[in-house]
Amino acid sequence: MRIPLFQVDAFTSRVFGGNPAAVALLDSWLPDAALQAIAEENNLAETAFVVRGSAGWELRWFTPKTEVDLCGHATLAAADVLLSHAEPAENGDLIEFATRSGALRVRRDADGLVMDFPARPPRPVSAPPALLESLAIAPREVLAADDYFVVYDSEHEIRALAPDFALLSCCDLRGVICTAPGDEVDFVSRFFAPRVGIDEDAVTGSAHTSLTPYWAARLGKQALTARQLSVRGGALWCENAGERVLIKGQVALYMKGEIELDD
Repeated sequence: MRIPLFQVDAFTSRVFGGNPAAVALLDSWLPDAALQAIAEENNLAETAFVVRGSAGWELRWFTPKTEVDLCGHATLAAADVLLSHAEPAENGDLIEFATRSGALRVRRDADGLVMDFPARPPRPVSAPPALLESLAIAPREVLAADDYFVVYDSEHEIRALAPDFALLSCCDLRGVICTAPGDEVDFVSRFFAPRVGIDEDAVTGSAHTSLTPYWAARLGKQALTARQLSVRGGALWCENAGERVLIKGQVALYMKGEIELDD
């Protein structure tokens, strides 16, 4: 069995920036154990698996350790593969995926791809002691949605974070978003998720389903510029749209090839 495989750097205009994701195009769903083994072999933060279903495209995401409910950068990568490389004539400038998080639409515009995701505003919570201990630098406030949402006062504090990942992996939610006002953009962030096998994610589109409504309310503006401060780094343009969030980014194709498996 041969499976087309693409590797795309998301939220960047150049190869070796942003967040790399693998995109595997399947004729039908393989057993979950096979999907997980492929993701582990790829050893990227996410591998996206795409299947043409009866009602359109179906999409699932796997880290090297587990399946997740939502992934932004791998959705951006999967949309780029279908819109620009694998099925460009058929899909035009808009594609819709059926996922565990509902219908996700991605459209192409003049300078990037725009994802339409559900908004997940964070709410105040009591911070687990392990979370505060692992981060060491005391935050301004702690909230949560799908992830813990830790707010600081400055970009400098975000850059200075050096979490204890063993402690952080004890937290009960998927990951930890750390954020602050940006020096040159509206807000900056970093994302840590050792619980699902990713100590620090390079650029996390799904985190911006919480970041966007938070910063829109705090800054009093609906269109926002953002940067994730990982080593590779990434740029995002976000828009608060009530119950939805629009997240825009660029992509760069790094590689295409095939996976060979025994039938």
